[in-house]
Amino acid sequence: MNAAAPAEGDNSLLILDDDAAFRTRLARALEGRGFAVNAVGSVAEASAIATKTPPAYAVLDLRLEDGSGLSVVEALSKSRADCRVVILTGYGAIATAVAAVKAGAVDYLAKPADAEDIVKALLASPDDKPEPPDNPMSADRIRWEHIQRVYELCGHNVSETARRLNMHRRTLQRILAKRAPR
Repeated sequence: MNAAAPAEGDNSLLILDDDAAFRTRLARALEGRGFAVNAVGSVAEASAIATKTPPAYAVLDLRLEDGSGLSVVEALSKSRADCRVVILTGYGAIATAVAAVKAGAVDYLAKPADAEDIVKALLASPDDKPEPPDNPMSADRIRWEHIQRVYELCGHNVSETARRLNMHRRTLQRILAKRAPR
């Protein structure tokens, strides 16, 4: 899905985010940068657009009330193989980043990302590789990443994840409800 760039001159862009204020602000910013934006707030709406009129670009939230942005990535890859997708999330984890890239996303950005970062990710050459981080992950971040990876492997089943990690289910729920440590 990310091997080829979209057709020259096609600047159609799908934005999927359940935060209406963020979605509106991002849509305005990207329209100002020359994209023809179609902004929606649900996976169902985005999947319908992906099937009927697939865009050249997409910026998708990962976690929404009615599903996951990854299902839209898969729909886009079936209907338009050259669509360049960037995943945005406030719940960044290595496991979800890997799942997004495997589904066909070209990049994965943590919220809040500004419009300039999103445009760079959408238009980046596949040869551009990011520099390794200057600061290593903290022990708390490594623990959180491991919990997220096991949670993904268990199909988002809290009870099974808690059993595999040898922790109480409520403790796991509290950890999952928090944002990632730095």
